[in-house]
Amino acid sequence: MAEIGETLREARMRARIDVSEIEAKTKIRAKYLRALENEEWGLLPGPTFVKSFLRTYAQALGLDGKALVEEYRLHYENPSDAVLEPIVSRPDRAGRGRSAGGGRSSGGGGPSRGYLAIVGVVVVVIVLLIVGLLSKGGGSKSSSQQSAGGSSSLNKSSKKKAGTNTGKHAGSADGARSHGSVVALSLRATAPVYVCLIGNGRKRIDGEELQAGTSTSTYHARRFLITLGNSSVKMFVDGHERPVASSSQAIGYSITSAGRKRLKLGSLPTCK
Repeated sequence: MAEIGETLREARMRARIDVSEIEAKTKIRAKYLRALENEEWGLLPGPTFVKSFLRTYAQALGLDGKALVEEYRLHYENPSDAVLEPIVSRPDRAGRGRSAGGGRSSGGGGPSRGYLAIVGVVVVVIVLLIVGLLSKGGGSKSSSQQSAGGSSSLNKSSKKKAGTNTGKHAGSADGARSHGSVVALSLRATAPVYVCLIGNGRKRIDGEELQAGTSTSTYHARRFLITLGNSSVKMFVDGHERPVASSSQAIGYSITSAGRKRLKLGSLPTCK
């Protein structure tokens, strides 16, 4: 059998067809067509393209493309190339792509519908997750604000209530202290002095004259009324010395936990 390249060239020359015409018809570049005619296999992309171009070129010239391909396989193709050759598309006579196995390949190189569907599902899931997280964050924030507001209101209410109770207790304590607290009273004479002491309506010192340096017992009552013949005495209320107004005549005091009040001469208590 004649050489592959020579067979192609002779057939083209007999048909008086230029390489450019074959290029336009088969969509195979002219340099690859010349490489086939010159059997310069190294200038072609690979064994798979060689066989595809051979088949297409032969069919365009009216030759048996299958026979030329088999001839190429027997003499030029390595067994490893035949096993490992990829499935690629090759143009048919109408310029449409066909796979190496003879089936027509898909027109576009874009992603398949299944792939696009999967991508769409993933995008939807991601969007839903983001929306859920944002909604959860907003709810938590609102709950926190409500909790903070509730706590603040409770704190204010508690403080107000505590203040009210404190005020009540304080008022009660002051009232008890002003009107019901017991007072401790004792006397110490610095010179002879007449003393009449009445505590809670009962006589404690019944018009006695205390001598200089004499100290009385400590008496307890809510209210004391006292008459002193003069100011020669030291007075102690709840353990603290209280001054006695200087006087050469009788003086008197009303003594409670709220303090002392000097009595008028006409209202001094008597122990008769």
